[in-house]
Amino acid sequence: MYESYLTVVGTVITDPIKRTTPSGDEVLSFRVASNSRRMDRESGEWQDGDTLYASVSCWRRLVSGVGASLMKGDSVIVFGQAHTNEYTTKEGVGRADLEIRATAVGPDLARCHVKVDRPRQAAERQESGETVAEAAVDTAEPEPVPVG
Repeated sequence: MYESYLTVVGTVITDPIKRTTPSGDEVLSFRVASNSRRMDRESGEWQDGDTLYASVSCWRRLVSGVGASLMKGDSVIVFGQAHTNEYTTKEGVGRADLEIRATAVGPDLARCHVKVDRPRQAAERQESGETVAEAAVDTAEPEPVPVG
């Protein structure tokens, strides 16, 4: 079977939800929307295009990283395997949903600034009682730059 991978740049549109499968594995899921826009050369205005909606599932180490970092409204880049989930609604209507089984998820740095919080740093902060917000504040005095 062929595996199709895709990269989606978009916005998290649901709060990430963590659950445990019957086999004991944790999975974190959220929905992402990616909106296309293009410049209309005649009018000089931006035109909205179609929106791609996808469900994203995060497994293994991604569960803790994504769960601690992202929330509804965040701009993200998602890379992973594309699958179609087919199901029937309560009303008997057949539907299909695009799912991305994420290999990598991260913030879109074109739309936000982040402070990288490595697990070791987080453990050290927890021991000292320092919060992520406190660690992100740069309290160092700026060094003067010589002129000339």
